[in-house]
Amino acid sequence: MTARATLALGTAPLGNLFTPITDEQAHATVTAAWHQGIRAFDTAPHYGLGLAERRLGTALRAHPRDTFTLSTKVGRRLEPADGTDGTPAAGLDHGFAVPATHRRVWDFTADGVRRTLESSLERLGLDRVDTVYLHDADDHAEQAFREGYPALEKLRSEGVVGAIGAGMNQSAMLTRFVRDTDIDVVLCAGRYTLLDQSALTDLLPAALEHGVDVVIGGAFNSGLLADPRPGSTYDYAPAPLALLDRALRLKAAAERHGTTLRAAALAFCAAHPAVTGVLVGARSAAEAEDCAEQFRTTVPASFWRELRREGLLTAALPEAPS
Repeated sequence: MTARATLALGTAPLGNLFTPITDEQAHATVTAAWHQGIRAFDTAPHYGLGLAERRLGTALRAHPRDTFTLSTKVGRRLEPADGTDGTPAAGLDHGFAVPATHRRVWDFTADGVRRTLESSLERLGLDRVDTVYLHDADDHAEQAFREGYPALEKLRSEGVVGAIGAGMNQSAMLTRFVRDTDIDVVLCAGRYTLLDQSALTDLLPAALEHGVDVVIGGAFNSGLLADPRPGSTYDYAPAPLALLDRALRLKAAAERHGTTLRAAALAFCAAHPAVTGVLVGARSAAEAEDCAEQFRTTVPASFWRELRREGLLTAALPEAPS
């Protein structure tokens, strides 16, 4: 099957996810992605307390605005934190190695949505974004549906943004957004991968039925499918041994068929007919180049057949890569 999805660059690593990188490394990462033909970029205020947005905007301002698409998110508003001097924190701030100069405030109100988007545009140094997602509304469903979503709908009707959606690490609430609202796109992280296909039961069929685009994030499940080894992360935490074993079996199968697990992980996400984009994070130019190369790689049909035969891929998939 020929995938119609495109590759997009996710920027959590540019916000110093887990470990810090320099401004120069961040710029080189975006530049390498651009040279590889990537023209879609995703960010959020959450990523390094706005650091990812600032770094991404700096890199993208070198290019005409109509030559790329950009998405950011609302739901976490950043407020200055009292009593901080800007020095690096002793530990990670919500997973990011940045000074705790601001604090995240959950805010899915209409006013919060507009203020958060305005602040994002200031950090990006750009006049608009193409898509805005409600971000991680898991514990704020009532406010997100009652206030946040109508605010985004109004921004779309005013022409402030082109598309609106929701992004989460689960499929159930995203399915509700698809069925109960008029969103354009959902960003589903980690729930349609070689290790977790739970989005097949609800989100992907609903998206096809309602004509909503699906962008898959977390194709590598935060690292395990990129380089499975002891200490690899799965959903931003140490990978359970059972999943590590499964990932190692997938890697061995890929190598037997002359391909890589990274290429297979990306091809799997891209092949479903509801999926229009696959989002990958990179923290260096080399990683960005590798992701683009792997995305272009054709994975042999014999690999998918072996996965089915060995019980590593369910035969019930409606659209399996071939």
